[in-house]
Amino acid sequence: MSKKKLLLINPRSRHRIGFLIDKESRYPPLGLGIVAALTPDDWEVKLIDENFEDFVYEDADIVGITAFTSTAKRAYEIALAYRDKKIPVVMGGIHASMLPDEAEKYVDVVAIGEAEATWKKIISDFESGILKKRYSGGLISLDKMPVARHDLFNKEYVIDSIQTTRGCPMNCEFCSVPVFNGKAYRMRPVDDVLYELKVMNAERFFFVDDNIVGYNKPARDHAKAIFRGMIDMGINKEWFCQASINFGEDEELLDLAYKAGCRLVLIGVESEKTDALQSMNKRSNLKAGVDNYQKIFSVIQKHGISVLGTFIMGLDTDTVQDIKNRTEYILNSNIDAVQISILTPFPGTKTYDDFLKEGRLTATGYPADWENYWGGDIVIKPKNMTARKLKEVVTEAAEKIYDSKRLMQLMLRTLKVTKDPKTALWAFSANVHYHNMAFETDLKKHIKLDEVFKKSI
Repeated sequence: MSKKKLLLINPRSRHRIGFLIDKESRYPPLGLGIVAALTPDDWEVKLIDENFEDFVYEDADIVGITAFTSTAKRAYEIALAYRDKKIPVVMGGIHASMLPDEAEKYVDVVAIGEAEATWKKIISDFESGILKKRYSGGLISLDKMPVARHDLFNKEYVIDSIQTTRGCPMNCEFCSVPVFNGKAYRMRPVDDVLYELKVMNAERFFFVDDNIVGYNKPARDHAKAIFRGMIDMGINKEWFCQASINFGEDEELLDLAYKAGCRLVLIGVESEKTDALQSMNKRSNLKAGVDNYQKIFSVIQKHGISVLGTFIMGLDTDTVQDIKNRTEYILNSNIDAVQISILTPFPGTKTYDDFLKEGRLTATGYPADWENYWGGDIVIKPKNMTARKLKEVVTEAAEKIYDSKRLMQLMLRTLKVTKDPKTALWAFSANVHYHNMAFETDLKKHIKLDEVFKKSI
């Protein structure tokens, strides 16, 4: 008796093909790897990943699609190809969870929330011929989180992904994490994390946690236990992570993180102005104090780890001069790598609700316009300038921040302060990625990372 076939699909926005020019900028669809792990053994599971291959129709018994907001349009296009042939399509992920009414127009089943809470029921109901239109589960204990099927990910990925925690107690107005994963900070059993790290083949990976060290001592102790376990087990892999600015408050944690392979940490700086932080309810940064940013970054760097700071342009508190000042702040700061983005209201956030209510969203031809919701296009009416002026001043900022000579100088500075060549290359790689994103349509300006690495090693 032949196995039933589940086809999982990771769609790619057709709007931003140049985004995939760097292999280092591509991350495997961890959520689909978890769905595959939750699927019974008597099923055949295949993954089509548009990060590497264009979708070509093939038969299946049931199809599972995930999507970010920027890839929702493409997900719907693929879904319709199967609905035309009466093959049921299930869509999950952040976008469908935030806008299930919209997703339901294009797919047969909407899976709302975390896959562990819904997927087994979906498969069971499919086998029984009683599929429902929607499935929604509560927030699961992470001891029920399976080891993702990393074997299904494309072999060309150079960076793998793993998760150790979910949820965030903060209420930053631009962030949908508390809505999707809840406000309670949930921690995965340390042994489960270590086992998955051991079986992953990639030598480099990304901890996808929104804040790997959390906001209290139990959370920091959890992270330390993982780092100690990696050291003791000889898991010789390099990695980067995301954390709040409190990452720099515990030097024992920093020492363990570096010894465990941490070479880069992404920290949401967003703004150097207190009023801007207050406007977005960025409490962790307010607590740390904008005047202490540089000291905190120096502590992290002293332990051999580079800092990737993210900044948002076009906040409601921003004037043209504020954005110019933020640019100068970045240029004169001790941050190793920089991501700048334009304020983008994502569905599920208070920012989105506010802009929708105020009639200040300009890209509303859904689902086609969802492709513009990625942080580089302007989809709002700014409060203190025209959209054209915002684009102009952000372009000027990118020209200065991602200047090729400056990036090379930054790499040397990172090497000097961290005393680790690999750390310097991680930071440089991040800068190249954001440089190429900023100049996506001008391929002549692209930096080819592989060539730089060959010259540097």
